[in-house]
Amino acid sequence: MKKSIVFLVLLIAISILAVFMPGVPTTINTEGMNSGDVAWMLAASAMVLLMTPGLAYFYGGMIDTKNIITTMLQSFIAMGVISVLWIVVGFSIAFGTDVSGLGLIGDPTTYFMFNNVLDAPLWGTIPLVLFAFFQLKFAIITPALITGTFAERIRFKSYILFLVLFSLFIYAPLAHWTWHADGFLFKMGVLDFAGGTVVHMSAGFAALAASIYLRSKGETKAPISPANIPFVLLGTGLLWFGWFGFNAGSALTAGALAASAFATTNTASAAAGLAWILFDVARGKKPSALGFCIGAVVGLVAITPAAGFVTIPSSLFIGTFAAIISNVVVHWKQKTSLEDTLDVFPCHGVGGAVGMVMTGLLANVAVNPLNTTGNGLFFGETHLFVVHMIALVIVVGYTFVGSMILLKLTDLISPLKVSAEEKKLGSDFSQHGENLYPADFSTLKEEMA
Repeated sequence: MKKSIVFLVLLIAISILAVFMPGVPTTINTEGMNSGDVAWMLAASAMVLLMTPGLAYFYGGMIDTKNIITTMLQSFIAMGVISVLWIVVGFSIAFGTDVSGLGLIGDPTTYFMFNNVLDAPLWGTIPLVLFAFFQLKFAIITPALITGTFAERIRFKSYILFLVLFSLFIYAPLAHWTWHADGFLFKMGVLDFAGGTVVHMSAGFAALAASIYLRSKGETKAPISPANIPFVLLGTGLLWFGWFGFNAGSALTAGALAASAFATTNTASAAAGLAWILFDVARGKKPSALGFCIGAVVGLVAITPAAGFVTIPSSLFIGTFAAIISNVVVHWKQKTSLEDTLDVFPCHGVGGAVGMVMTGLLANVAVNPLNTTGNGLFFGETHLFVVHMIALVIVVGYTFVGSMILLKLTDLISPLKVSAEEKKLGSDFSQHGENLYPADFSTLKEEMA
């Protein structure tokens, strides 16, 4: 209760402060603005936002029935928390003026409370405010991806705190390193078209940290029976649809590059879904809906950093091999003590890393001559591949160690793990007083009494 009051008071204080911030632009710059690009980026931003509800259904369908509401809510609540945080300071840390001199972090005051955003120069051919909100959708889904790791095992209030800390200290700095013109990874020549490094590797290796930190020593991992496979199918469809905005939108224009990224995205996802279930069948399993859905998402993850830098045939290769590699890691993980409930690390951490490596191998200057910093190793050049290997080590180390620290800090402020009794009852009821089937309320209340 006390922590909720603190959060409420903080939100009220921010809201009052916002009233006194200058919000009216002194000038509105339209010179160089392209209405077609603006229309496309508005649509793409909406598509990327839809991915978070899609993720909620994707994860919610995989978990058991007594934890489905809290699992889905963890994605939806990110839409609220990160939207406010991004306005206040997140966008500034990610895309504000570099204050370190080393390309490490943006000045939190550059766009504090979105000051100076409306009357800022255009970002290419679109208003800066549109670019800022397009980027917001990436900032929302990244920490939401991690929730599949600790589904059913984390307190909701503690999750909110970790959500804020991760966004400020992991996601926003990574975005600055990779996508800001002064970011040190950007200057190194690292290519990340739509977030394989910033979004998926950061979420995936944070998930690995959480699976280690939150594992229950001495307890046998109980298998999870998916609550609703059609939910997983629906979530996959929403993710696949939204990913076109995610990747093709990252071209920031309605042109040939967006069309190319659109095509590579679909091709990699299709190939990965097929590769996953065929690999399952080769190992003696049945071709499952769940398998195809997971494979399709892995393909989307792997093509994300490469979408605007590789050819369409290359995307077929990326999707196929990313699915096989992630499938092998999922199979390996099941034999370990790692508690990654919905395989976030094998799918997003490993999938994102594979995509980054594949970009270093298969990037082709002819696809994107204005932004590609060199051809991949496959085309006889070594620089890009070496740079990507160095960046891979840096991002993995920073994300994993940083997340471990933030998990520990969160745990000290607000205990992370639910109690044994709460876990038995399910987080839907213990954390929210809700249940998928209202008729079960009476039984749960009796058990608590």
